[in-house]
Amino acid sequence: MICLILVSLIWALSFGLIKHNLAGIDSNFIAWSRMFLAFPLFLPFLRHKTLTPMLTIRLVGIGAVQFGLMYCTYLYAFRYLEAYQVALFTIFTPIYVTLINDFYARRLQVFYLGLAVLAVFGAGLIRYQAVDYEGILLGFLLMQASNVCFAFGQIEYRRIRRQHPTLKDREIYALLYLGAVIVTSISTTVTHGWADLTALTWIQVLVLLYLGFLASGLGFFLWNKGALEINPGTLAVLNNIKIPLAVLVSLVVFGEKTDIFRLLAGGGLMVLAVMLAERQSKKQNPEVSARERKRAF
Repeated sequence: MICLILVSLIWALSFGLIKHNLAGIDSNFIAWSRMFLAFPLFLPFLRHKTLTPMLTIRLVGIGAVQFGLMYCTYLYAFRYLEAYQVALFTIFTPIYVTLINDFYARRLQVFYLGLAVLAVFGAGLIRYQAVDYEGILLGFLLMQASNVCFAFGQIEYRRIRRQHPTLKDREIYALLYLGAVIVTSISTTVTHGWADLTALTWIQVLVLLYLGFLASGLGFFLWNKGALEINPGTLAVLNNIKIPLAVLVSLVVFGEKTDIFRLLAGGGLMVLAVMLAERQSKKQNPEVSARERKRAF
């Protein structure tokens, strides 16, 4: 859990960096840059000879969906939405995480779904602003596609790793970024985003390096790895923890204003949801929960 909170803090800083430094750059080029920089981080550790062709395809496919398609739809949504609307429409991810996990398990865990809804309500309390819904349906749908892609990747990677416990994350993760690089390369070509490569300022280069190596490269690796150590309910709730952290970073680092009461109230609801999810997990699987806590540290 600590790992996921740390990653959420890294991502929280990323929102402000993108907003203040990368405006005007082709969104698909930004997505490609992040994935292209993340890919070589784990390439030296790749042990593809230990993988079957089908497992290799599944891993590349996870990266193509969770990182590639997620970024393409997420960043393209900015054409139709204001920044605060994009932030608002990301809050539904916990529900998708819960529903996708329940679909694979062939059962509906109403308690965890309720906690996911509580996390959505907490995030909405923090980020909500009056929205003019006229003409933003496409942007909303793009954001939900992005949310589903990210949720699917988390659960699918979790399933693969539990089906193949001898695999080591660092030895297979380059394949996920390979899938993302393929998707973002195609999308950047379609939108003619390569021209922005020669127009970058040195500050924008530094920001892209941070986003590629740390936020995407290390961040996505630690997130999926951390997802193995917690129950699906807690994982669903933690998908929204980046929202109060992003508001807090914007307040402290970028000097933006916020409603402190809404921040504390919404964050408190998320903390409550995490506590309830962990408590439920311990009741259902006390021995498994103890092992997961040990692995988490």
